Amino acid sequence: MPIRHSIIHQIDKKPDGTPAVLHVSDIELVESQSTENLLQDLNEAYNAKTGKGWGFFHAQSGAYPLSGWLQAYIEGGDFIEFSRTAIEHLTKLMEESNLSVGGHVLFAHYQQGMTDYLVVALLQHSEGVTVNADLSVTPSKHLDFGNINLAARINISEWRNNPKSRQYISYLKGSKGRKATDYFRDFIGCQEGVDGPGETRTLLKAFSDFVESEDLGEESAREKTHALVSYSMAQAKLGEPITIDELSERIDEDQPNMFSKFIRDKEYGLSDTIPADKKTLNKFRRFTGRAEGLSISFEQHLLGSKIEFDEAGGTLTLRGLPSQLSEQLKRATTS
Repeated sequence: MPIRHSIIHQIDKKPDGTPAVLHVSDIELVESQSTENLLQDLNEAYNAKTGKGWGFFHAQSGAYPLSGWLQAYIEGGDFIEFSRTAIEHLTKLMEESNLSVGGHVLFAHYQQGMTDYLVVALLQHSEGVTVNADLSVTPSKHLDFGNINLAARINISEWRNNPKSRQYISYLKGSKGRKATDYFRDFIGCQEGVDGPGETRTLLKAFSDFVESEDLGEESAREKTHALVSYSMAQAKLGEPITIDELSERIDEDQPNMFSKFIRDKEYGLSDTIPADKKTLNKFRRFTGRAEGLSISFEQHLLGSKIEFDEAGGTLTLRGLPSQLSEQLKRATTS
């Protein structure tokens, strides 16, 4: 993961309402194993976070100036100057919001594969202790990557090369309500472009329809479900989107275009790439069973809504039967 440029500034802001104090760095972080570990740990923590938003830049303006500053830097500007201008703007917005405490703000421009990214994250510290060489202990601080609430990652390559994209920015929505994070999203200048959970649910619905339309056997359905979940979760862990064509290849190596063709023919409205929502994927599991002429297959999220399980009686109650099945049952009971 080559790091092109990285720097850390500090916003000293207490929760007591006193004015924020900005401490600006004049030098970039040196290229070292520690810097690489810092960015790697941040990316792993960021990718593991659920509840992300996906979007694209507002038109550059006085209210949303970051995209203009970033463009000037990408076209040959100075990284330190870009980060200084940006952190001054962030400090102003943080001060106006009066809803956040400060911390160390990391700006990092790095390359992963053939793709350039910019990540901006507010980092907090945790108190701890360390054991010294003489076996005594002293207080110490370390970065708390598990407590990241304000962070965004911009796919610079997609932003520059695909102007129609609506998902080249990802950001943490935060767990403390929108008001606590809106100022940071305004700082990035991002508007929501893709509903990650909704897109993932649509993908899973398309997959369920595909399995039903192909009348797959229990083992085949289980294998394809495993391929879908494994690929999608791996992409989420990497912080990369699901690519429909790649997923289709994983689902059926012998007919690699079959699932992607099904999605496009049925017009589910999915883009060629969609953000992987881990929370939605975690809920997706297919239950299957076959015995004495009875074959049952359904998804976990239907339990409690369309399907009720009575463990004591060993029965399933089904609601909202497929119309094709209902018609077959009606004909069977009236004949």
